[in-house]
Amino acid sequence: SGLSWEPRSRAVEQVHLRCTEGSLEWMYPARALRVVLEPNLSSARHTTVCIKPASDFQGASIYVEHAGQLHLVVSEAEGAQPHHVSCFSAHTPQRVALFLQASPQRDISRRTASFQYELLSNQSAAGPDFKKMELVEAMCRPCDNVELLMAICSSDFVVKGSIRNVSHDSENHMSQVDVSVQKVYRQKNRIFQQDEASGDWRGPIRTLLQCKVKKGGGVFLFTGNEHFGEAWLGCAPRFKDFMFIYWAARERGANPCEF
Repeated sequence: SGLSWEPRSRAVEQVHLRCTEGSLEWMYPARALRVVLEPNLSSARHTTVCIKPASDFQGASIYVEHAGQLHLVVSEAEGAQPHHVSCFSAHTPQRVALFLQASPQRDISRRTASFQYELLSNQSAAGPDFKKMELVEAMCRPCDNVELLMAICSSDFVVKGSIRNVSHDSENHMSQVDVSVQKVYRQKNRIFQQDEASGDWRGPIRTLLQCKVKKGGGVFLFTGNEHFGEAWLGCAPRFKDFMFIYWAARERGANPCEF
């Protein structure tokens, strides 16, 4: 909180965050805050940093430090845009410094500058929002057999289910697949939950609008990764097709993990 600082001090508060993903909430922003993203995983080379401001982000702007200069990433005016994700290349893989500059204000009314961040490795540099985010695991082409077998090992979520509905958001270049879940094999967070009234398990999965996802019948195995608390579609074969591929690989001893 900016209220905890000495009123006449001009010092910049420093914060070191050691996780590869997380969030920061700065209440009553005052003066400036320097946030160093310095994960404990020294072996990992994080080449892309993504920031998603909260929908009520206000009171500050976010800059990234590079070669002694500050480059604007999130302005206070942009903070209220839903689903807005800013991504940029990390020039030093083990250490990224963000600079939060508080906006001038006359009163002491409560403002909160909060955002989520993710450090990603082995990804190409991404654009300013999801429509250019190659790091999102949405694949518009079908996965091959090797990718299918790896998807169940490495995905943040693996669920068996059918498509209830597909809706499209052209403004944010996204589609949402509402899934009726038969079985949850794995999920990182509680995106797929049981409806108290009906007892059915459900959950939303996002993908890129350009993938042109349509509602189809049958049972699928949905896999993918989570970004900023949302499930993003990876491989989604029909369940019976996947099981045929899996058992064939298992007989050859070529399955990378047990399913």
